[in-house]
Amino acid sequence: MAENADTPKRRTAKKAETVREKTEKAAENSKKPRRLQATTHKAGAPVRATRKGLGKLGKFKPLRIIGLILVPPYFRNSWKELKQVTWPKRRESFRLMFAVVAFAAVFGSLVAALDFGLDKVFKEVLLK
Repeated sequence: MAENADTPKRRTAKKAETVREKTEKAAENSKKPRRLQATTHKAGAPVRATRKGLGKLGKFKPLRIIGLILVPPYFRNSWKELKQVTWPKRRESFRLMFAVVAFAAVFGSLVAALDFGLDKVFKEVLLK
């Protein structure tokens, strides 16, 4: 059967990239030197450092250096992780707290009832 020029050609599905191909591609891209591009404002003028930005570069912070020496990396990393946590809102905290308290009360009463029942059974069986 001959193909007509009017009939559209079938498109084949593109193969998904494997993890190995992705890592090889990333390795190739990392070997290429990157060119830094100057960022510009909307008007087209290059961005310049502000006083606030320059102040951070020139200030010597002895307390920060002492903190880096005295505080173990475990605590520094833990603090960074805690900053990234999204804490629940007050309403959600109360709702979750109520769920935990209700579950504990129900489970505790079941255990107490089972303990009381088994205590009675064993007293009847063993002490007779």
